[in-house]
Amino acid sequence: MNTEIVLTTDAAPSVVKGDLRNLVLDTLGREICAGAIGPETTFTTESIEARFQVSRSVVREALRALEALGLTTPKRRVGVRVLPLTRWNVYDLQVIRWRLASPSRVAQLRSLTELRGAIEPAAARMAAMRAPLNQASDLVGLAGRLWAAGKAGDAPAFLTLDKEFHSLILTMSGNEMFAQLHHLVAEVLTGRSQYSLMPQFPASEALQMHVDIATAIQTGNADKAASSMVAIMDRTLAEMSSIWDNEVPIIG
Repeated sequence: MNTEIVLTTDAAPSVVKGDLRNLVLDTLGREICAGAIGPETTFTTESIEARFQVSRSVVREALRALEALGLTTPKRRVGVRVLPLTRWNVYDLQVIRWRLASPSRVAQLRSLTELRGAIEPAAARMAAMRAPLNQASDLVGLAGRLWAAGKAGDAPAFLTLDKEFHSLILTMSGNEMFAQLHHLVAEVLTGRSQYSLMPQFPASEALQMHVDIATAIQTGNADKAASSMVAIMDRTLAEMSSIWDNEVPIIG
């Protein structure tokens, strides 16, 4: 059943139009992804104008952006209707970040981790077969620095290097579509750290697996590269499985 939501809040600060548009977009996006504004809810342009004390042009720009992300759709003579999760552009970075900031963050992390498990072993295999020697050498160097940061308990450095390591493998795969997924991997790694789902001192086995992958890619051992990446993904899923039982139901 459709419900009409009346939106009220304090007036928005006096800022430039682009900032106001981003304020409206970010607030509504977060609320939709958090379920505060649920699927099939409808609201009007006028209610958004009143809530944020902004012009109609600002509201329209924000609503166009939400529509482009699949979160809403215009509904004739009614206003705007919120769409279910199945209609969202779940690969968009903004949607991912809104979901990670919502009560559904565990569901989002799980989806991203499962996607990694499907993609990264294949990328590692391709990298071993296709990667230029200079990139393979860079990866070995990264694995060494990653090891050092992990042993030192330097979590910020480890996160930066880990994102660079996995991004480079996706690039080295030679598959341009895999390469474009680097931001998804970066978000799940950042999300794990941000929500305290990463140990300060990674297990020695996990650090060794990164070295094994880099070495296998450098030596062109495709089977070893893929199996070592599978081992990392299996370990990651096992580490995070303890939180799956407490998962907040997926919104929509």
